[in-house]
Amino acid sequence: MSNLIRDHRLMWILWPSFLMACVLELIVFAFIDPEAMEFMGQPLEWSRSAVYSISFFMFWLFAATSSALTTLLAQSPFELNRCPLERNERPGACPKEPC
Repeated sequence: MSNLIRDHRLMWILWPSFLMACVLELIVFAFIDPEAMEFMGQPLEWSRSAVYSISFFMFWLFAATSSALTTLLAQSPFELNRCPLERNERPGACPKEPC
């Protein structure tokens, strides 16, 4: 896969997931106070900014995973089955040669 296609796909994954993480952060913390959070019955001893930061990156990770799966499933069979080597670099019995 060329670097340009790889970079485009990376942006197709990271940019929408970043925007979705921003929206999730706003929605979740409009209803939840970070200082009132508990973990296994014990109060969470983190500062507000630590909770906001860790939550944002977790939201971004989950949204990026979803976007990556969507991008993977949107690939055509041609993209998945093409040979990664240039035509002049392929071995003689390359199974990816067209009939």
